[in-house]
Amino acid sequence: MKKTRNTGVAVSKKITKRQIKTWGYAYAFIAPTVLGILILNIWPIIQSFYYSFHEVKGFKTPEFVGLDNYVRIMQDSEFWLSIKNVFIYAVITVPIGVLLSLLLAVLLNEHIRGKSLFRCIYFLPVVSTPAAVALVWKWLYNKDFGLFNQILAVLGIQGPDWLGNPALAMTAVSVVGIWSMLGYNMIILLAGLQDIPKELYEAAEIDGAGWFAKFRKVTIPMVSPTLFFVLVTTIISALQVFDTIYMMFKPSAPSFKSVESVVYLFYRYTFQNYNKGYGSTVAVVLFVIIMLITLIQTKLQNKWVHYND
Repeated sequence: MKKTRNTGVAVSKKITKRQIKTWGYAYAFIAPTVLGILILNIWPIIQSFYYSFHEVKGFKTPEFVGLDNYVRIMQDSEFWLSIKNVFIYAVITVPIGVLLSLLLAVLLNEHIRGKSLFRCIYFLPVVSTPAAVALVWKWLYNKDFGLFNQILAVLGIQGPDWLGNPALAMTAVSVVGIWSMLGYNMIILLAGLQDIPKELYEAAEIDGAGWFAKFRKVTIPMVSPTLFFVLVTTIISALQVFDTIYMMFKPSAPSFKSVESVVYLFYRYTFQNYNKGYGSTVAVVLFVIIMLITLIQTKLQNKWVHYND
Protein backbone atom coordinates (compact mmCIF):
# COMPACT_ATOMS: atom_id res chain seq x y z
CA MET A 1 0.00 0.00 0.00
CA LYS A 2 1.16 3.54 -0.77
CA LYS A 3 -0.27 6.97 0.17
CA THR A 4 -0.46 9.74 -2.43
CA ARG A 5 1.31 13.03 -1.65
CA ASN A 6 -1.78 15.28 -1.77
CA THR A 7 -4.80 13.26 -0.71
CA GLY A 8 -3.26 10.64 1.53
CA VAL A 9 -5.50 8.02 -0.09
CA ALA A 10 -4.00 4.57 -0.08
CA VAL A 11 -3.26 3.30 -3.58
CA SER A 12 -2.52 -0.33 -4.21
CA LYS A 13 0.40 -0.98 -6.59
CA LYS A 14 -0.45 -4.43 -7.84
CA ILE A 15 1.30 -6.01 -10.77
CA THR A 16 -1.33 -6.98 -13.29
CA LYS A 17 -1.29 -10.07 -15.45
CA ARG A 18 -1.00 -7.81 -18.51
CA GLN A 19 2.21 -6.26 -17.12
CA ILE A 20 3.66 -9.69 -16.35
CA LYS A 21 2.82 -10.82 -19.88
CA THR A 22 4.40 -7.67 -21.37
CA TRP A 23 7.57 -8.13 -19.32
CA GLY A 24 7.69 -11.78 -20.32
CA TYR A 25 7.58 -10.87 -24.01
CA ALA A 26 10.22 -8.19 -23.50
CA TYR A 27 12.65 -10.53 -21.73
CA ALA A 28 11.97 -13.25 -24.30
CA PHE A 29 12.90 -10.88 -27.14
CA ILE A 30 16.16 -9.73 -25.53
CA ALA A 31 17.10 -13.18 -24.21
CA PRO A 32 18.96 -14.34 -27.39
CA THR A 33 21.06 -11.18 -27.44
CA VAL A 34 21.80 -11.35 -23.72
CA LEU A 35 22.73 -15.03 -23.96
CA GLY A 36 24.95 -14.31 -26.95
CA ILE A 37 26.79 -11.55 -25.06
CA LEU A 38 27.20 -13.77 -21.98
CA ILE A 39 28.45 -16.79 -23.95
CA LEU A 40 30.54 -15.05 -26.62
CA ASN A 41 31.83 -12.00 -24.71
CA ILE A 42 31.50 -12.08 -20.94
CA TRP A 43 32.41 -15.75 -20.38
CA PRO A 44 35.57 -15.65 -22.57
CA ILE A 45 36.76 -12.59 -20.63
CA ILE A 46 36.28 -14.37 -17.30
CA GLN A 47 37.90 -17.52 -18.68
CA SER A 48 40.90 -15.58 -20.01
CA PHE A 49 41.53 -13.99 -16.62
CA TYR A 50 41.27 -17.42 -15.00
CA TYR A 51 43.59 -19.11 -17.50
CA SER A 52 46.18 -16.33 -17.22
CA PHE A 53 47.01 -17.59 -13.71
CA HIS A 54 47.28 -21.21 -14.87
CA GLU A 55 49.30 -23.37 -17.18
CA VAL A 56 46.84 -24.77 -19.69
CA LYS A 57 48.39 -26.86 -22.43
CA GLY A 58 46.18 -28.79 -24.79
CA PHE A 59 43.33 -30.53 -23.03
CA LYS A 60 45.16 -30.97 -19.74
CA THR A 61 43.63 -29.81 -16.48
CA PRO A 62 44.64 -26.19 -15.70
CA GLU A 63 47.53 -26.04 -13.23
CA PHE A 64 47.76 -22.93 -11.05
CA VAL A 65 51.07 -21.08 -11.52
CA GLY A 66 50.26 -17.73 -9.93
CA LEU A 67 51.96 -14.77 -11.62
CA ASP A 68 54.45 -16.87 -13.59
CA ASN A 69 52.78 -16.09 -16.91
CA TYR A 70 52.86 -12.35 -16.20
CA VAL A 71 56.54 -12.51 -15.18
CA ARG A 72 57.29 -14.38 -18.38
CA ILE A 73 55.42 -11.89 -20.56
CA MET A 74 57.34 -8.98 -19.06
CA GLN A 75 60.54 -10.68 -20.24
CA ASP A 76 59.18 -11.72 -23.64
CA SER A 77 60.87 -9.61 -26.32
CA GLU A 78 58.48 -10.93 -28.99
CA PHE A 79 55.49 -9.65 -27.03
CA TRP A 80 56.98 -6.17 -26.67
CA LEU A 81 57.83 -6.17 -30.37
CA SER A 82 54.17 -6.92 -31.15
CA ILE A 83 53.12 -4.08 -28.81
CA LYS A 84 55.48 -1.76 -30.69
CA ASN A 85 54.03 -2.93 -34.02
CA VAL A 86 50.41 -2.26 -33.09
CA PHE A 87 51.25 1.16 -31.68
CA ILE A 88 53.07 2.07 -34.91
CA TYR A 89 50.07 0.79 -36.85
CA ALA A 90 47.70 2.87 -34.70
CA VAL A 91 49.84 6.01 -34.98
CA ILE A 92 49.75 5.71 -38.78
CA THR A 93 46.15 4.61 -39.36
CA VAL A 94 44.14 6.44 -36.70
CA PRO A 95 45.02 10.11 -37.45
CA ILE A 96 45.02 9.66 -41.23
CA GLY A 97 41.94 7.43 -41.28
CA VAL A 98 39.84 9.64 -38.98
CA LEU A 99 40.86 12.84 -40.79
CA LEU A 100 40.05 11.40 -44.23
CA SER A 101 36.74 10.03 -42.91
CA LEU A 102 35.81 13.47 -41.57
CA LEU A 103 36.73 15.19 -44.83
CA LEU A 104 34.72 12.66 -46.86
CA ALA A 105 31.76 13.08 -44.52
CA VAL A 106 31.90 16.86 -44.89
CA LEU A 107 32.09 16.62 -48.69
CA LEU A 108 29.24 14.11 -48.92
CA ASN A 109 27.14 16.26 -46.61
CA GLU A 110 27.12 19.01 -49.23
CA HIS A 111 24.59 19.32 -52.03
CA ILE A 112 26.46 17.47 -54.78
CA ARG A 113 25.15 15.37 -57.61
CA GLY A 114 25.21 11.62 -57.02
CA LYS A 115 26.17 11.85 -53.33
CA SER A 116 24.04 8.79 -52.48
CA LEU A 117 26.05 6.74 -54.96
CA PHE A 118 29.33 8.00 -53.51
CA ARG A 119 28.18 7.16 -49.99
CA CYS A 120 27.35 3.62 -51.12
CA ILE A 121 30.71 3.20 -52.86
CA TYR A 122 32.71 4.37 -49.85
CA PHE A 123 30.68 2.12 -47.53
CA LEU A 124 31.17 -1.04 -49.62
CA PRO A 125 34.43 -2.10 -47.88
CA VAL A 126 32.54 -2.26 -44.58
CA VAL A 127 30.17 -4.97 -45.83
CA SER A 128 33.03 -6.93 -47.43
CA THR A 129 34.58 -9.72 -45.39
CA PRO A 130 38.03 -8.82 -44.00
CA ALA A 131 39.49 -12.02 -45.47
CA ALA A 132 38.33 -11.12 -48.98
CA VAL A 133 39.60 -7.56 -48.61
CA ALA A 134 43.01 -8.80 -47.44
CA LEU A 135 43.30 -11.24 -50.35
CA VAL A 136 42.48 -8.53 -52.90
CA TRP A 137 45.09 -6.20 -51.43
CA LYS A 138 47.58 -9.05 -51.28
CA TRP A 139 47.15 -9.47 -55.02
CA LEU A 140 47.50 -5.71 -55.58
CA TYR A 141 50.79 -5.75 -53.63
CA ASN A 142 52.23 -8.82 -55.35
CA LYS A 143 55.76 -8.04 -56.50
CA ASP A 144 55.53 -10.07 -59.75
CA PHE A 145 52.06 -9.45 -61.18
CA GLY A 146 50.38 -7.06 -58.74
CA LEU A 147 48.55 -4.04 -60.12
CA PHE A 148 50.71 -1.50 -58.29
CA ASN A 149 53.96 -2.86 -59.70
CA GLN A 150 52.39 -3.22 -63.13
CA ILE A 151 51.58 0.50 -63.10
CA LEU A 152 55.10 1.33 -61.93
CA ALA A 153 56.52 -0.88 -64.71
CA VAL A 154 54.60 1.11 -67.32
CA LEU A 155 56.26 4.22 -65.91
CA GLY A 156 59.66 2.55 -66.13
CA ILE A 157 60.02 2.07 -62.37
CA GLN A 158 61.03 -1.21 -60.76
CA GLY A 159 58.30 -2.05 -58.26
CA PRO A 160 59.37 -3.06 -54.73
CA ASP A 161 58.41 -6.15 -52.78
CA TRP A 162 55.66 -4.46 -50.79
CA LEU A 163 54.92 -7.35 -48.45
CA GLY A 164 58.34 -8.99 -48.36
CA ASN A 165 60.37 -5.91 -47.48
CA PRO A 166 60.36 -5.26 -43.68
CA ALA A 167 60.74 -1.53 -44.31
CA LEU A 168 57.56 -1.40 -46.44
CA ALA A 169 55.36 -4.07 -44.84
CA MET A 170 53.91 -1.86 -42.08
CA THR A 171 53.11 0.90 -44.58
CA ALA A 172 51.36 -1.62 -46.83
CA VAL A 173 49.25 -2.95 -43.96
CA SER A 174 48.43 0.57 -42.77
CA VAL A 175 47.11 1.55 -46.21
CA VAL A 176 44.72 -1.41 -46.09
CA GLY A 177 43.64 -0.45 -42.57
CA ILE A 178 42.94 3.16 -43.56
CA TRP A 179 41.02 2.10 -46.66
CA SER A 180 38.93 -0.37 -44.65
CA MET A 181 37.90 2.09 -41.93
CA LEU A 182 36.92 5.02 -44.16
CA GLY A 183 33.37 3.93 -44.99
CA TYR A 184 32.26 3.04 -41.46
CA ASN A 185 33.71 6.14 -39.83
CA MET A 186 32.41 8.33 -42.64
CA ILE A 187 28.82 7.17 -42.13
CA ILE A 188 28.96 7.78 -38.37
CA LEU A 189 30.50 11.23 -38.81
CA LEU A 190 27.99 12.02 -41.53
CA ALA A 191 25.17 11.28 -39.07
CA GLY A 192 26.78 13.67 -36.60
CA LEU A 193 27.16 16.39 -39.24
CA GLN A 194 23.50 16.19 -40.18
CA ASP A 195 22.52 17.02 -36.60
CA ILE A 196 24.30 20.40 -36.74
CA PRO A 197 21.73 23.22 -37.00
CA LYS A 198 21.95 25.10 -40.30
CA GLU A 199 21.44 28.37 -38.42
CA LEU A 200 24.97 28.14 -37.04
CA TYR A 201 26.46 28.13 -40.53
CA GLU A 202 24.19 30.97 -41.60
CA ALA A 203 25.27 33.04 -38.59
CA ALA A 204 28.92 32.30 -39.38
CA GLU A 205 28.43 33.44 -42.97
CA ILE A 206 26.85 36.68 -41.77
CA ASP A 207 29.96 37.26 -39.65
CA GLY A 208 32.07 36.81 -42.79
CA ALA A 209 33.46 33.35 -42.00
CA GLY A 210 34.90 31.39 -44.92
CA TRP A 211 34.79 27.63 -45.51
CA PHE A 212 37.78 26.84 -43.32
CA ALA A 213 36.62 29.15 -40.52
CA LYS A 214 33.18 27.49 -40.50
CA PHE A 215 34.84 24.08 -40.48
CA ARG A 216 37.08 24.99 -37.54
CA LYS A 217 34.66 27.08 -35.49
CA VAL A 218 31.35 25.34 -36.18
CA THR A 219 31.81 21.86 -37.66
CA ILE A 220 34.59 20.54 -35.41
CA PRO A 221 33.07 21.67 -32.07
CA MET A 222 29.56 20.50 -32.99
CA VAL A 223 30.67 17.11 -34.31
CA SER A 224 33.23 16.55 -31.52
CA PRO A 225 31.08 14.03 -29.55
CA THR A 226 30.75 11.85 -32.64
CA LEU A 227 34.41 12.40 -33.46
CA PHE A 228 35.35 11.29 -29.95
CA PHE A 229 33.37 8.06 -30.37
CA VAL A 230 35.01 7.39 -33.75
CA LEU A 231 38.46 8.07 -32.30
CA VAL A 232 37.98 5.70 -29.36
CA THR A 233 36.60 2.83 -31.46
CA THR A 234 39.23 3.29 -34.17
CA ILE A 235 42.11 3.12 -31.67
CA ILE A 236 40.64 -0.02 -30.10
CA SER A 237 40.24 -1.60 -33.53
CA ALA A 238 43.80 -0.65 -34.54
CA LEU A 239 45.32 -2.22 -31.41
CA GLN A 240 43.39 -5.42 -32.15
CA VAL A 241 44.40 -5.76 -35.80
CA PHE A 242 44.63 -9.41 -36.83
CA ASP A 243 42.80 -10.56 -39.95
CA THR A 244 44.72 -8.40 -42.42
CA ILE A 245 48.06 -9.60 -41.10
CA TYR A 246 46.90 -13.21 -40.91
CA MET A 247 45.74 -13.26 -44.53
CA MET A 248 48.51 -11.17 -46.12
CA PHE A 249 51.65 -12.54 -44.43
CA LYS A 250 53.14 -15.94 -43.78
CA PRO A 251 54.99 -16.46 -40.47
CA SER A 252 58.03 -17.56 -42.48
CA ALA A 253 58.18 -14.27 -44.40
CA PRO A 254 61.21 -12.08 -43.56
CA SER A 255 58.89 -9.10 -43.00
CA PHE A 256 56.50 -10.90 -40.66
CA LYS A 257 58.14 -9.79 -37.41
CA SER A 258 57.81 -6.16 -38.46
CA VAL A 259 53.99 -6.46 -38.62
CA GLU A 260 53.14 -9.21 -36.12
CA SER A 261 50.35 -7.93 -33.86
CA VAL A 262 49.44 -8.76 -30.28
CA VAL A 263 46.24 -10.55 -31.32
CA TYR A 264 48.21 -12.65 -33.80
CA LEU A 265 50.60 -13.54 -30.98
CA PHE A 266 47.61 -14.55 -28.85
CA TYR A 267 46.29 -16.67 -31.72
CA ARG A 268 49.63 -18.37 -32.22
CA TYR A 269 50.15 -19.26 -28.56
CA THR A 270 46.54 -20.33 -27.98
CA PHE A 271 45.53 -22.15 -31.16
CA GLN A 272 48.83 -23.20 -32.72
CA ASN A 273 51.02 -23.91 -29.68
CA TYR A 274 48.02 -24.96 -27.54
CA ASN A 275 49.27 -22.90 -24.62
CA LYS A 276 46.02 -21.33 -23.47
CA GLY A 277 47.50 -20.05 -20.23
CA TYR A 278 50.16 -17.86 -21.80
CA GLY A 279 47.89 -16.92 -24.70
CA SER A 280 45.26 -15.72 -22.23
CA THR A 281 47.92 -13.65 -20.46
CA VAL A 282 48.70 -11.91 -23.74
CA ALA A 283 44.99 -11.16 -24.19
CA VAL A 284 44.60 -9.87 -20.64
CA VAL A 285 47.59 -7.52 -20.92
CA LEU A 286 46.24 -6.15 -24.21
CA PHE A 287 42.84 -5.69 -22.55
CA VAL A 288 44.43 -3.70 -19.72
CA ILE A 289 46.41 -1.53 -22.17
CA ILE A 290 43.28 -0.75 -24.21
CA MET A 291 41.30 -0.01 -21.06
CA LEU A 292 43.96 2.42 -19.80
CA ILE A 293 44.14 4.21 -23.16
CA THR A 294 40.35 4.49 -23.25
CA LEU A 295 40.27 5.88 -19.70
CA ILE A 296 42.89 8.48 -20.62
CA GLN A 297 40.85 9.48 -23.67
CA THR A 298 37.73 9.77 -21.51
CA LYS A 299 39.56 12.07 -19.09
CA LEU A 300 40.96 14.22 -21.90
CA GLN A 301 37.65 14.61 -23.72
CA ASN A 302 36.63 17.45 -21.41
CA LYS A 303 39.29 19.62 -23.06
CA TRP A 304 37.98 19.34 -26.61
CA VAL A 305 34.60 17.59 -26.74
CA HIS A 306 31.58 19.93 -26.62
CA TYR A 307 28.27 18.34 -25.66
CA ASN A 308 25.05 20.20 -26.46
CA ASP A 309 22.84 20.39 -23.37
